Amino acid sequence: MNSPTPSPPPWLHEAREQWRWRGQTRPPFADEPGRGQTSVWDFPRPPVLAPEPREVRIVWGGVPVASTTRAVRVLETAHPPTYYVPWADVARHLLHPTPGGSFCEWKGPARHWSLIDGKRQLPSHAWSYPQPLAGAEALAGCVAFYARGLECTVGGLPATPQPGNFYGGWVTPDLAGPFKGEAGSETW
Repeated sequence: MNSPTPSPPPWLHEAREQWRWRGQTRPPFADEPGRGQTSVWDFPRPPVLAPEPREVRIVWGGVPVASTTRAVRVLETAHPPTYYVPWADVARHLLHPTPGGSFCEWKGPARHWSLIDGKRQLPSHAWSYPQPLAGAEALAGCVAFYARGLECTVGGLPATPQPGNFYGGWVTPDLAGPFKGEAGSETW
């Protein structure tokens, strides 16, 4: 018999409850999606993890970093998707652990990674969740990358970094925003 999932501790519950927008309705400032686009304001909060069957490719200055049709896509209100690539589909020798980490109220404690190829470095440019929180278990064997400084594509569509320097979503032409990370988006 399975035991019930324990309730999150109060501090985690408070962190999760701070968000006003949760995907049920689009705010008046949301862009209207064009033909073939999806609004990031229709994504839910808490986030949903979904398989991404399109090819996700990451190249760094001509060096292949990752290629997969088995990525996990995280969809969260106001954010472009973040793509988590199975470690088996990553050029693992390019990633080196970075001291420290971070914590996401939905996914748990993150470990950070630097990309290093000879003298070239992109410090703290990837992250993983080796022991994710309940609901994010599919991320345990994966790693995600910031798009800045990399050539990233999803199903052949070019991806650019989510605005700002904190979040790791990838903006593709099939998305309508605005996106979390832009100036004034702190409370979204």
